This record gives sequence, structure tokens and C-alpha cells, in this order.
Amino acid sequence: MSDKKIVFEDGNTYERVMGVWSQIVGKEFIEWLNPTSGQSWIDIGCGTGAFTAQISELCSPSQLLGIDPSDHQIEFARKRSMAHSATFQTGDATTLPCEPSSFDVATMALVLFFLPDPVLGMAEMKRVVKSEGTLAAYVWDIPGKGLPLDPIHAEFRKREIDYPLPPSSDVSSMHQLQKLWTEVGMRSLECKQIKVSRTFKNFDEFWDINASVQAITTVLDELSPQTVAEIRSNVERELDYDSNGSVVVHGHANAIKGIA
Repeated sequence: MSDKKIVFEDGNTYERVMGVWSQIVGKEFIEWLNPTSGQSWIDIGCGTGAFTAQISELCSPSQLLGIDPSDHQIEFARKRSMAHSATFQTGDATTLPCEPSSFDVATMALVLFFLPDPVLGMAEMKRVVKSEGTLAAYVWDIPGKGLPLDPIHAEFRKREIDYPLPPSSDVSSMHQLQKLWTEVGMRSLECKQIKVSRTFKNFDEFWDINASVQAITTVLDELSPQTVAEIRSNVERELDYDSNGSVVVHGHANAIKGIA
């Protein structure tokens, strides 16, 4: 869509936007995984630690490592309180700083489509997991318009305005996820679409939070104030509202798991 890149450096902004969504999806994702207590976990692309905290709380891990390329995100994650202790460090998903066969479970939450080479990331994910270990991930279904930011993106598309998307957006379709897991030799594949919604008290709150995302601001900053006002007005008209006037935004993620 655009040559602009999506970067995550502001932990507080990310937390208000995707951190909240991550926890909404993450709870259902963990319930679906139905993991055994006391396993060792690695959360690859942990960001602010929103999903890592859920692993800590819901899975009683014996070991929990969060990896992310952003120093700012890792710094934010380290300040989180955890039910079970977790270690956070900077690192690249395609060159994990871990020995082979180190973990029982490796996860990527809303990460896989950010990898320029998902196959390489999956191979590395598999390398650090023990034999019979689990590899699991969930991603917003971008081709299926499951991204919660899509109400704003839809207005950009109508106006033929370029906007940034993750570099490997296509991998987020269920078909491509299954193909990827099969290519790296995973067994006992299972998939699930997770549908979620989030309520904002009014449109102003929705816009203030979502328009602060770098992937949106980089677009809006290049438009005239009149065009931004028109986009805002059209998005406001297209959203769903409950009986209290609160904005209800929907999204859906595709989840996959398999055995190494």
C-alpha cells in the first residue's frame, strides 16, 4: 500500500491501542491453546508485554521470556507486574538469542505479518522449541478486513490514499497461515478465527486513541485539515454504536497452532 514503515517506539501509545486489543484476543487465544501449567514459554515480538502478562497470569509458566526488537517496548514491558516472573530482552525474531530446544511453547501475538520473511521467522521459532513442543500465533486478518483500524483504512481506500500496512500482510489469511505452518513441517495443525469487539465511550475517545497510532498519523499529517475533518466525519458515520452512544469496534484475528 505505502512505502512508509510501521514502527513501535512509544510504549504508552501502543498500549492504549494494540495493547488493549492484544489482551482481548489473547485471553481467547490462551483458552483455545489450553496449555499445561509449568511449561517454558517464549513470547516473540512481545511489545509492551501485554500478552506476556496474560501468559504469566493464565498459564503458570516455569520460564517466560519476552523478546522484542524495540528497546522502548522492552523498557515498558519490564515495568509490568507479572503473576509469574518473566525476563525481557531485545532481540530479532529471525535470530533469537536462545539455544535450540529451549522452550515448550513459542508464541507470536500480532507479530508474524511484521516479519519481512515469515518463513525464516517460523524456522527460528521452531528451532528454539523442544521436540513435541507447540508453535502458535495469531494475527489480525488484514485481507479479510479484520484489523480494528480498518474503519479508518476503509476511508483511506475510498479516497485512494496510500497507508502503511505490515510488510507481510498476506500471511495473515487463514490459508496462508496453514501453508506457512505446513512448509516448516508442523504437525497436528489447528486453526481458529477469533472475533472480538471493543467499546469506546464515544467517538472522540475512539478517534483520539486510534488516530494517535503512527501508522495513521503519518497519513493524516500529510493531508489538509479539511480532508482530515471529512475523513473523521465519514468514519464517525460508519461506525457501530450501542444504545448509550458508545462506539463498538469489531475485529477478528486468525489463530493457528501446531506441534514441532
